[in-house]
Amino acid sequence: MRLLLLSPLLLASAACTQSRAPMDPLGPGVGFRDSVAVPDPIPAGVNADARLAKLARIEMNPNTAFLNAEERQVVNLLIDASQLMSEIYLRQRDPRNPETRLAISRTRRADRDQVLALFDRYFGPWDELDELHPFWGGAEMPEGAGFYPPDLTRAEFDAYLTAHPDQREALTSPYTVVRRDGDRLVAIPYSVEYREWLEPAAQLLERAAAITTNPSLKRFLTLRAQAFRTDDYFESELAWMDLTGTPIEVAIGPYEVYTDRLMGTKTAFESFVTLKDPEESAALDKYKGYLRDMEANLPIEDRYKNFQRGFESPIVVADQVRGGGDNVPGVQTIAFNLPNDERVREAKGAKKVILANVLAAKYDRILGPMAPLVLVPEQSGLVAEKYMELETLFHELSHSLGPGTITVDGRATTVNEMLRDQYSALEEAKADVMGVWNILLMMEKGELPASEVEQLYATYLTGMFRAMRFGIEEAHGRGAALQYGYLSDKGAFAWDAAAGRYRIDMAAMQGAVRDLLHDMLMLQATGDYEGTRAFFDRWARLDAHAEGVIASMRDIPVDILPIYPDQV
Repeated sequence: MRLLLLSPLLLASAACTQSRAPMDPLGPGVGFRDSVAVPDPIPAGVNADARLAKLARIEMNPNTAFLNAEERQVVNLLIDASQLMSEIYLRQRDPRNPETRLAISRTRRADRDQVLALFDRYFGPWDELDELHPFWGGAEMPEGAGFYPPDLTRAEFDAYLTAHPDQREALTSPYTVVRRDGDRLVAIPYSVEYREWLEPAAQLLERAAAITTNPSLKRFLTLRAQAFRTDDYFESELAWMDLTGTPIEVAIGPYEVYTDRLMGTKTAFESFVTLKDPEESAALDKYKGYLRDMEANLPIEDRYKNFQRGFESPIVVADQVRGGGDNVPGVQTIAFNLPNDERVREAKGAKKVILANVLAAKYDRILGPMAPLVLVPEQSGLVAEKYMELETLFHELSHSLGPGTITVDGRATTVNEMLRDQYSALEEAKADVMGVWNILLMMEKGELPASEVEQLYATYLTGMFRAMRFGIEEAHGRGAALQYGYLSDKGAFAWDAAAGRYRIDMAAMQGAVRDLLHDMLMLQATGDYEGTRAFFDRWARLDAHAEGVIASMRDIPVDILPIYPDQV
């Protein structure tokens, strides 16, 4: 799981210009007569300049001066491998993406370079920060992205799995793509489908493993290279949890399922190449010692709590030096909690990595300026970077808590398997709310000042609005809309008409958070797919006040466009 920040509900305004040449397979305006008008490949209302202007370009310049020659070589090889993760993910979003990009590059449009920049930002012609609406070509992004046949529906896939139970495991594997073969559906392993990029990536990891003298990093890189060839990631995930004694913190491979909006099971390739801050990591590491207490404190019956998961859960504060694949498009990740494999979580827990340089840039440019647009003046000053960081940390810690492996109708299964396409949004909402609940527990235990509870609530509500700018097609944004609808109904905050802002009811917030967390955890504990859908249908709605506040943020950058060095 990963935590994102500040994506937009973009409002494009400028009209498009019409291409005057016949449509060419490689794009309009390439060597044809100019006398025949054709439909413009850019939908009406799309303004590439306006969309790019919403992104604040920031030179990240991470500190790498402390790396020795060996570590520098390893990091540079990992940067090269990250680019290969991007090549794979480009095709996971849509196998036709390389041809689409070529078509854009060959157009004679005046805004060609801006459209290419959008394409490269979002790994395809769909704006991830505008409900996945297309900015080129007009076709909607298939719910199954490039993981399934584009015309495959959820109902058809479910029916096929019921009729062919012998194929279920392969077709629903996190590490296969599904293709049609006549009337049959076939599963192709990632190691076969993406061999062109996985094999050189494996070789880069092996070269890095040969260079490093750190035993734990050597083991992880060697096992991850093998996994690229075999699709068996379990041992390398365990090895990643055991990384120690090196400033290099790298996550690379297929992890998140956000891109699979059809079934929520196919993993996307990505990478995070980061460098640890040992002092900051140590300062936060104390909180992992409370994970068992956090589990015990959840507002559900003990029989639904999960004490089988491991509670090692290392906490790392790091600067990102490069990303790849699913880490790149859309809103930039500020923290991640991996691995997602429930077997690894039960054995060792999960690692939480906070990307300090990304988080700081977003607070300065985005979250801080949002506060006076959301809250009444006497509360907006309570929004604090400290609680943005703590909410980020406890959000990630909370992904390791609550139901994971569950029993439904006598069968052992997982929450993810049962909730499918509804899982990601509910899990992100759960982590948000449980994060607040666990910070309150830390205040009770004296680890954090109870006098700062108002800062916690103010930062939480403002952060809810930054996530709602993601749009409801994005898991974090949909989860935030759910929180908004539920908590406002419970009286945790209300619209102050005189101020034209929200006012938090500090006394009502805690009870409302408890009730919402209980309801979400029970949906997970029972694997209630239809109940989860109904829960979102009821609460994940924005009213006129919320829409107005979001519209008032149009002059605040909606996200950052980080510029990382090519090599360190």
